[in-house]
Amino acid sequence: MSSPHALPRTAPSPAPLDTRIRIETPEGIDLILRPAGLVPRAMAFAIDLGIRGITLLILAVLLHPLEKFGAGLTALALFLVTWWYAVLFEMLNQGRTPGKQIMGLRVIHDDGTPIGWTASLIRNLLRFVDMLPVGYCVGAVACLQQSMFKRLGDLAAGTLVVYRDIPVKRPSLPEASAQIAPFALSLDEQRAVLGFAERQGELSKERTEELASIVAKPLRVHPTQAVTRLNGIARGLLGPP
Repeated sequence: MSSPHALPRTAPSPAPLDTRIRIETPEGIDLILRPAGLVPRAMAFAIDLGIRGITLLILAVLLHPLEKFGAGLTALALFLVTWWYAVLFEMLNQGRTPGKQIMGLRVIHDDGTPIGWTASLIRNLLRFVDMLPVGYCVGAVACLQQSMFKRLGDLAAGTLVVYRDIPVKRPSLPEASAQIAPFALSLDEQRAVLGFAERQGELSKERTEELASIVAKPLRVHPTQAVTRLNGIARGLLGPP
């Protein structure tokens, strides 16, 4: 029998909401992916729809003087743009149509590998199902029913629309000969040296020398040589360009 003074048992707190997923590649590399939600995907589709509409309108105007032959070419262009626009861009532009590229999205396989022809064809051919009965209703409902925001075409093709990670730019450091610190630097000390070297162009000469003398003090470097010494150590930490 439990004590009347016992504290009430509480349920464990839920895990924080996070739509990031971790995938391990066959090479043993962990990939952190961020699935794209309904809104950015809809905006990307609207951009692509606008591009396709403008393209078809221009073609129709240019082919109109050819009468029946022009009408046949317009119908052919309508078929190609409707069904092959997304496939060709996804295959030739790293899984990105112009709309997805503007929105910072790309299509990949569920395992993180680049999308292939078969998967791209399946997801785009099944787009007409996602568009039923009108206005992408089926696709929108499917996206909202799961954390990966997949429409039916993605489920069938085993694909995923994710945010495209922007490559981190290599820090720009002053020209200097790479040097090795006289002792092992801690992570904070390495950050301080690299931060000083990166911000040098934003500082006056006097301020640069003042900060260099502070940062280089543990290195027991004369203040007149502090800037050169720190730049050399920073270059050594960053490695060859």
